[in-house]
Amino acid sequence: MRRDWRDSARTAADLAVLGFLVTGAALPVVTAGAAVATGSAAIRHHLDHDTWPSPRSLGATFARSLLPGLGWSLALVAALALITIDFLAVRSGAAPGGPVALAALLVTALGVTGLAGLLAVTASPRAARRLARPGTLLASAGVVGLAGVLAVLVHPALVPVLAGYALFALHVVARRASSREPAPEPRPAPSRQPAVSPHPTVEAVGPRTLAGRPGAFARRTRRGVVAG
Repeated sequence: MRRDWRDSARTAADLAVLGFLVTGAALPVVTAGAAVATGSAAIRHHLDHDTWPSPRSLGATFARSLLPGLGWSLALVAALALITIDFLAVRSGAAPGGPVALAALLVTALGVTGLAGLLAVTASPRAARRLARPGTLLASAGVVGLAGVLAVLVHPALVPVLAGYALFALHVVARRASSREPAPEPRPAPSRQPAVSPHPTVEAVGPRTLAGRPGAFARRTRRGVVAG
């Protein structure tokens, strides 16, 4: 079914509302990870089924993501804090390295940001690691960086809208990356060998085998006549 501009406008409005919901759920800070995971699950359901999940399903996802989301949020904040401290130390001259170390820290920051973006829209860390290729990480980090720049430029009332649009863009990046993955090779079916009788008959032995043993068929026939 073809989508027209009204469907696109409706989806854009729904994403804006979702952004406000995600931002409101993340206000306690400790629930930020669960809020992002729940918003990502809603977008994933919409992309798969062209409908939005029920509030009950979203509530269950939010409750299930509280502890994992808190752990991943703390890990992300710790990693970015360490990178920032190292960057400031190298820039001020307190730590050696110069431009080379600054470039390495910048690449590391981009990789961590891109991985965090993929982790926000994938169902598991294993899926995020599988998609963590250089191009995908750069695209994911670009989406997060662009959303951050726009958040500084636009009116503060429009900042929550960017959350919904950024999550949707990250889903697009992840899906395009997964579509470029090679399909797994099918496993060969196990071969079925015919059962071999433990007591071969004359027919099973065959004339070619008997031909290699002269007199074998005559001796077997003679024993059959004597037994009869």
